[in-house]
Amino acid sequence: MKTLLALILAVTPFAASNLSAQRTVREQTNAAANPADDAKANNPKIPDVYAIDGQFDRIVTLRFKFGADLLAGIEKIVKDQKIKNAVILSAAGSVRGYHLHQVSNRDLPSKNMFEKDPTAPADLISMNGYVIDGKVHAHMTLATPEKAIGGHLEPGSEVFTFAIVTLGVMKDGVDFTRLDDKTYR
Repeated sequence: MKTLLALILAVTPFAASNLSAQRTVREQTNAAANPADDAKANNPKIPDVYAIDGQFDRIVTLRFKFGADLLAGIEKIVKDQKIKNAVILSAAGSVRGYHLHQVSNRDLPSKNMFEKDPTAPADLISMNGYVIDGKVHAHMTLATPEKAIGGHLEPGSEVFTFAIVTLGVMKDGVDFTRLDDKTYR
C-alpha cells in the first residue's frame, strides 16, 4: 500500500502538494502572564506533591455523532450541565482528522508543538484529563495503522464513526484551581 501511494505521489506532483498542504505543524512559546514567573525558583512552601480529596457526584457519558468537534462538544456539555470540576475518565471511537499539541521543550517558558491534520482518520484509543473550574483540559491518544499519537486536545478533532467520552463530575467543594497552573511551584 505504501509503495502504491509513493508511486501515485511520484507520478502526480499535484497530488503530493495537495496532501501535504493539509497537515500543519507549528511551535508556540507559552510564556507566563508575568514573564518573571517563568524564571522564578520553586517555592519551598509548596509541596512537591499534594492530594485533593473528593468524591464523584455523578458520572456523565457523552456520545458524539459523525462530524462533531470533540472539544466543542465537551465544552458545550460542561457549560450546559454547569460542571465545575470533573475527571475525564475514558473515551473511545474514531476521528476523521485531529488537532492536538504536545510539549516540545524542557525549560521554562514552555513550548508546545501543534499538529493538525484534518484528513487523517484515526481510532480514538483513550482520553483523560480534567475539567478545572469549568475549563476543559483534555489529552487524547489516537492510533492509525502506522503510528500512535497523543497530546492535548485542540479544536478541529472531528468525529468519524462515533465517540464516547466519560466524565466523573466532582461533588461541590473540591478545588482543582491550581492543578494545571505552571506558576504554582
